[in-house]
Amino acid sequence: MTEGYEQLAAVTKASGDLLRLQILRVLSTESLGVLELSSLFDMRQPAMSHHLKVLLQAGLVSTRKDGNSIFYRRALPPSDSFLEPVVRALYQAVEELPMPELLTKRLQLIRQQRSELSQAFFTRNSDEFRKQQELIAEHQLYADSVSDLIAATTFTDSKMALELGPGEGAFLKTLSGIFDDVYAVDSSEKMLDYSRQSASNQKLDNIHFIHGEIQSLSDYEKRFDCIVANMVLHHVPSPGDIFFWSAKLLKPGGSMMISELSHHDQDWVRESCGDLWLGFSAEELSQWAEKVGLLSSESQYLGLRNGFQIQVRCFQLPE
Repeated sequence: MTEGYEQLAAVTKASGDLLRLQILRVLSTESLGVLELSSLFDMRQPAMSHHLKVLLQAGLVSTRKDGNSIFYRRALPPSDSFLEPVVRALYQAVEELPMPELLTKRLQLIRQQRSELSQAFFTRNSDEFRKQQELIAEHQLYADSVSDLIAATTFTDSKMALELGPGEGAFLKTLSGIFDDVYAVDSSEKMLDYSRQSASNQKLDNIHFIHGEIQSLSDYEKRFDCIVANMVLHHVPSPGDIFFWSAKLLKPGGSMMISELSHHDQDWVRESCGDLWLGFSAEELSQWAEKVGLLSSESQYLGLRNGFQIQVRCFQLPE
């Protein structure tokens, strides 16, 4: 009889603290480890662990093991529960509050450190990129599935497409044959050179190469009909940002195509393949998409003999 009251008390207790509200604000866009959170809030780890435990017991954060590390993220509102509207209202109120400037600067530093790790790997190992990636999965396996998904999607127009992290440029030919103009964006200049050479060899004359992150295209809001990210998210410091910017860059009715590793526990890929994240659950991708107004559409899941699974997902921006 009192269970519902206890659940509500746990939520109100967890949210009745300034620091814990700020933690929920940060975790609305990030997945962070306890050491990163301790650094972010300039707090000793035991104290931070206490606050996270309170939030975890209230169901406001969830955990995911990533190799030897545990990362915290904001939990989804509990569906089919009387608490759902309460938690949704709490999240909405927290998101409307501005992020303190100091937290913003420290969070940016964490992102920068992650990004530097990824870029350093590709600078050292770009010559063996394909061989290392194919330790996980052959490019053609997921590329064919993404191609099929694009072919099955009705686009309102076919003027502009964007590929994030084109690697050696193997997928650019597919996009070049469908869209009038294709933009290829990569944070690694060396990898972008491979894409340029590939496009030149295939005589693709409608590819535009940009060195930078997805936010480098902020002047192109609502311009793209299709955005493709093939095996990219596990290499970027803040995967949720890819969804945020994709929603800004897509035209109404446009589609975001993703091929990505499902969550796994094979920690060796960090050193061998430069992965920052050990894949993602389908729920994580859906949560990031829902948060920015992208609707989940078609999905495929490809099981691989070496123990990995790839999810091929389509998210659409409503017209």
